[in-house]
Amino acid sequence: MKWMISKRIKLIMALIILIIIVAGLLDIKYKGLLYQLFSNFV
Repeated sequence: MKWMISKRIKLIMALIILIIIVAGLLDIKYKGLLYQLFSNFV
């Protein structure tokens, strides 16, 4: 039972990281809020 919970947590963490990466790439592509905030550094 414990391995099942651990596997589910790893899957959720991987999905969250993937969503953050995709959101960041879309933000850069469409010049969103984060792009405007950090455009001086990029």
